[in-house]
Amino acid sequence: MLKVLKFGGTSVGTLDRISNVANIVKNMVDNGDKVVVVVSAMSGETNKLIEYAEFYTKTPDDRELDMLLSTGERVTSALLSITLNAQGYKATSMSGREAGIVTDDCHTKARIEIINTDHMQRALDEGKVIVVAGFQGVTTDGRVTTLGRGGSDLTAVALAGALKADVCEIYTDVDGIYTTDPRIVSNAKKLEKISYDEMLELASLGAKVLQNRSVEMAKKLNVNLISRSSFEPDVPGTLITKEENIMEKPIVSGIALDKNQARIGMYGVTDKPGMAANIFTSLADANINVDMIVQTIGKDGKTDLDFTVPKTELEKAKKVMSTFDKDVENIDYNNSIAKVSIVGVGMKSHSGVASKAFGSLAKENINISMISTSEIKISMVIDEKYSELAVRTLHDAYELDK
Repeated sequence: MLKVLKFGGTSVGTLDRISNVANIVKNMVDNGDKVVVVVSAMSGETNKLIEYAEFYTKTPDDRELDMLLSTGERVTSALLSITLNAQGYKATSMSGREAGIVTDDCHTKARIEIINTDHMQRALDEGKVIVVAGFQGVTTDGRVTTLGRGGSDLTAVALAGALKADVCEIYTDVDGIYTTDPRIVSNAKKLEKISYDEMLELASLGAKVLQNRSVEMAKKLNVNLISRSSFEPDVPGTLITKEENIMEKPIVSGIALDKNQARIGMYGVTDKPGMAANIFTSLADANINVDMIVQTIGKDGKTDLDFTVPKTELEKAKKVMSTFDKDVENIDYNNSIAKVSIVGVGMKSHSGVASKAFGSLAKENINISMISTSEIKISMVIDEKYSELAVRTLHDAYELDK
């Protein structure tokens, strides 16, 4: 079996932890598996390198920043290869370039365009463990690039797809995907399987175990993902796979909570064609990500518009909103909100899912100010102070601990 394993920063954060990763790899090799490992930089290393650059300037050149940041993963890949070789296992470390990863030239957030697997395939045929420095590639003219947030996960999924690996295992400090955050609900249950679409929704709605870019790529390349713990490698993780591979589809699979939300209310907006387009184009031009949008029916030439943005982008959004003062009677800002969401592929074929959510929150006197739905998701905006109570209430309502 060909396996691609990815280990994040906490999993390789110290020399002892790199030794622990080596033990996991050795067990698989002893079991007859072919193994490609993708590693992140040791935890804290990337931030340290950014601080070094910012000692000289707060706006370092992106090309030079990529060259600098790519070194963190290279250190880890070399150290893991060194310890495997020292223990009698044939291993070779590879940079993104050596692994054949070619990207576009959008520095600090490059996208993978093609992977030439010839070099890796030769090493696998020679019985070697390949240890790839994640998070990086090169442009067609040979310049080093990095892939942005979650880049090592992306590297692993892309390599698994290119090599047609049997599985891609993502190792973190948690042992799988849970019905909700176990720190909020102590009896949250670990899921055995979850579909790509459900995982994408949970990842984009606040669940932080996997990056949605890597799940998107896994779905596109049809890569079976497993989320598991590097500290408890014998504990089965959660399989993220095609919906048709899941026999019993639960009505609700998980509940996500996102506290990084702010609500902007525009009241008495001039109701004319193109007004909403102007507002949201201006926000897009400022690279502000808008999430939920609710507009009321126009009356007397006026309408109301509510939408949410990440709390971290609220100040930027206020500057954009100030340009619409003449078109609106009042603008209200609220950063004491949270978005709680229920996700499940079973919603497609079951009625009453929404009414149960709204009814259970009403019993706890939790008011819902905005609602957004898709085929497999219901998101609700509520006061932040009730956010964890809402998660616990919904978890009980759908009996997710069962």
